[in-house]
Amino acid sequence: MNLFQLRAFDAVAREGSFTRAAIRLHISQPAVTGHIKMLEEHYQIKLLRRTAKRVELTHEGGQLATITRAMFSLVEEAQNLLEANQQLLTGRLEVAADGPHLVMPLIASLRALYPGVVVNLRLGNAQETLAALLCEHVDVAVMTDVEPRKELRLQAMCVSQICALVPIAHQWVGKRIGIEQLDQQIMVLREPDSVTRRTFNRACEHSGVKPRVLLELDSREAVSEAVAEDLGIGIVSSAEYSHDPRLGVVTIVGDGLTNQHMIGCLERRSQSRLVEAFMELANTKQGA
Repeated sequence: MNLFQLRAFDAVAREGSFTRAAIRLHISQPAVTGHIKMLEEHYQIKLLRRTAKRVELTHEGGQLATITRAMFSLVEEAQNLLEANQQLLTGRLEVAADGPHLVMPLIASLRALYPGVVVNLRLGNAQETLAALLCEHVDVAVMTDVEPRKELRLQAMCVSQICALVPIAHQWVGKRIGIEQLDQQIMVLREPDSVTRRTFNRACEHSGVKPRVLLELDSREAVSEAVAEDLGIGIVSSAEYSHDPRLGVVTIVGDGLTNQHMIGCLERRSQSRLVEAFMELANTKQGA
């Protein structure tokens, strides 16, 4: 069995692209293609199929990817352990987050301290971020309201407040409102699986508030644009709001309108020097 061929296959499986796999391995794209072609021909098996947008795994490719991901994750652990003796002059950290606002300052601090470290960031919703961590697609993740698990090491970062998002000319700008004032208000909200939406829904149910949700959107940016066009009132986490001169953020008074943001890694990976350094940065920023 040729480990170079397996390494090339694993990189393509992770990246979904021959080009990105070549960059990841610091070799040419034809070399990656050649390694995988020889692997498939030697074992008379089809592992990958090309589509218009990306490379997909066949059923057999998916089974092999599960094995190679675990295998090369151990190799990367060994590499990270050895690179700790180089004072983190080099290395690669895979990070996932359910939003950019909390993770970007951490990445900036890490890059300032260790400019030779390469960071790959994946952004997704809460479920995708947790799944990426549990499946070992990433080393560390910044998440919201995660339930404790024995295989996870979780560290609290900060608590955010659920706020109303309104056009800048709205009468509520500069004021505080009770959650009961949102009863029967026309609202534009994230999809039901959004952590912010779930928190808001629970708070409404607890208070007997029934907003009129006439538009559901799949991103924070889309909610902001809808509110700016006066299509309804939105909600936003105080930790995730980006200033927009068209919009105003209004504090909502009520029970259950907060979220706990955390940083986490797999317990067995917590001794990795890169992971440890990233977690330490999050702890430092929390205490600042």
